[in-house]
Amino acid sequence: MLAKVSSAALAGIDAYPIEVEVNAGFGDTLVVIVGLPDAAVKESRDRVATAMANSGFTFPMGRITINLAPADVKKEGPSFDLPIALGLLSASEQIETDQLENFAIVGELALTGGVRAVKGVLPVALRARAEGKAGVLVPAENALEAAVVEGLCVIGVHNLREAADFLEGRIQIPRTRVDIAAIFAQPLEDELDFADVKGQESVKRALEIAAAGGHNALLIGPPGTGKSMLAKRLPSILPPLTLEEALETTKIHSIVGILPPGQALLIRRPFRSPHHTVSDAGLLGGNINPTPGEISIAHHGVLFLDELPEFKRNVLETLRQPLEEGCVTISRAAGSMTFPSQFMLIAAMNPSPDGKMASESRSTPHEIQRYLGRISGPLLDRIDIHVEVPAVPFREMASARPGESSARIRERVVAARERQQKRFAHRKGVSCNARMGTRDLKTHCVLESHTLELLKSAMTDQNLSARAYDRILKVARTIADLDARDNIAVEHVMEAVQFRSLDRQIWT
Repeated sequence: MLAKVSSAALAGIDAYPIEVEVNAGFGDTLVVIVGLPDAAVKESRDRVATAMANSGFTFPMGRITINLAPADVKKEGPSFDLPIALGLLSASEQIETDQLENFAIVGELALTGGVRAVKGVLPVALRARAEGKAGVLVPAENALEAAVVEGLCVIGVHNLREAADFLEGRIQIPRTRVDIAAIFAQPLEDELDFADVKGQESVKRALEIAAAGGHNALLIGPPGTGKSMLAKRLPSILPPLTLEEALETTKIHSIVGILPPGQALLIRRPFRSPHHTVSDAGLLGGNINPTPGEISIAHHGVLFLDELPEFKRNVLETLRQPLEEGCVTISRAAGSMTFPSQFMLIAAMNPSPDGKMASESRSTPHEIQRYLGRISGPLLDRIDIHVEVPAVPFREMASARPGESSARIRERVVAARERQQKRFAHRKGVSCNARMGTRDLKTHCVLESHTLELLKSAMTDQNLSARAYDRILKVARTIADLDARDNIAVEHVMEAVQFRSLDRQIWT
């Protein structure tokens, strides 16, 4: 007898429908799985057989053919265990149900018959809704994650017997529901607060501007000045995720398998800090079948690269396209995948190999130049804000007065972002000033003649590139937004120019 079960598989950060066809026939006992299964899928025959036996079912005898359609796409992972087992039960007439094609079914089986959590349930649920399915049948641990998709009946099951009884109508399982409004209403209480940082008011100002406009920033200073401390507190002043951003971010974390247990939706912006030994595949994504890397996991959040010159140069150079386009395309023999990567890059570095400023360093000029030369000019040009992080004077370290809290800074950042959202309401793909294109600059960054002349003089004196000109305009636009000004004034441009001058002082 032939049975068909609806399931889904992952391709990039999205899912596509899979039809599991199970045919139980006569002849010698043999189980054949076709449809380009990987090793994990092929091994499912043993897991399914044992799980069925331990759940009180009989594994059918004779020749069994299991086809995963479409047959020309490679299938990966253990998520087909549950649909294969249910297909076998239906094909061998151990259960009678007409619901197998109404639900998208995924889940890994334990040998006891229990259903284990799998990766990528949120994309599967979104695909099921797009395909017009009545609902999804998923592991109980993944039910909350799937339930954020509105208009879909989400059934979480704990074991194979429970799944079979539900499909036959023997038992009722309450559908899992999630109150999205309640999730977003939760207060964002951050353990890391800017109030804990002593001094460094100029750096805090630079990070506030970066957060307000979504700009990349480079912190340059000796060890122990608080570069990492400041960077780790940046998420505490970023605006909350929107529902669309939360869904995109949660999808990526679900696919990678790092979504916290029992959490339906991510509402905090991610903060990723890979070690400087990370490979280009670890940063961008890769493997035989491409999966998201660190820059995609940091989507809508912060990617912090500490000790920037210590990263391999070829790894740093791979960041240029994602920084410019907000996505990364990875090509492998199995095909090409495009992953989103709209992140804020925050980098920190010492000004010399021994950590001191060039005027105080014991390193030779050649050693300093070789150290700084690990970072290319094109990459530096893609970082909007360069700021020096000086040593904190003792009187500020010993002061009992707390600094300005992250909550107050976030209020100003959110107000500036709201102005940008109204400005770019009709521009697809542009959500903040850092994402403005050439056409947006001409429209929203018009300078008066005397301001333009001053900017021209500053660029000539500092020998800044054409890309640096665009960066200055974007940062100036953000500073004006923080001041709630429609026009970019001279003081906004001059402050923006200062954030491009430090790298010239150090690199020359």
